[in-house]
Amino acid sequence: MIEQRISMDHMDQASALFGSFDENIRLIENEYHVSVISRDGEIKVSGEPEDVEHAVRAVNSLLALLSRGETLTQQNVRYCISLVNEGAEEKVQALAGDCICITSKGKPIKPRTLGQKHYCNAIRKNTITIGVGPAGTGKTYLAVAMAVTAFRAQQVSRIILTRPAVEAGEKLGFLPGDLQQKVDPYLRPLHDALFDMLGPETYQRYVERGSIEVAPLAYMRGRT
Repeated sequence: MIEQRISMDHMDQASALFGSFDENIRLIENEYHVSVISRDGEIKVSGEPEDVEHAVRAVNSLLALLSRGETLTQQNVRYCISLVNEGAEEKVQALAGDCICITSKGKPIKPRTLGQKHYCNAIRKNTITIGVGPAGTGKTYLAVAMAVTAFRAQQVSRIILTRPAVEAGEKLGFLPGDLQQKVDPYLRPLHDALFDMLGPETYQRYVERGSIEVAPLAYMRGRT
């Protein structure tokens, strides 16, 4: 058993690091089988030598995020732990400060993983970007956030959101309503993202002006 100590500049860092009911630091303790306590302006990590080394690297990475003004959540603590296990914890600092846009409720939208950051950078640098990944990894949401950011900065004059109408038992022609009402169920993820970032009233105003258009991919043929 060994013990290592980490000095902190401010005591409020310890509160943010440990999280509510110590939920953040408990993830590190459970992952590396160490004991982490805060006392007298220091963080003390005790356990087996190799486990302590990994835990200290994780704590230092999280403290670096806090020093850059980031808010720690269980999600980015787990991600930091995974980077430490890969020996790439220094890359976690690349996630700090990259705010794509602010939602209508004042919440900042940021890449949460290195893959998401590369995805956003690819959208910034390229005319066409293809993102491939499992459901729930932020492909649609981040793409809409990048589009809203470009629209607000007047880099583009209009947003056209389109996606294939993936059917689940019903044909488009047999759904009730006009074209917009027919495709709404398929485009709901795009609507939800726009509502979150612009607010329902602002979104509806842009749609009425034609500044934002949502259409199925099949109806985009021949348009430039």
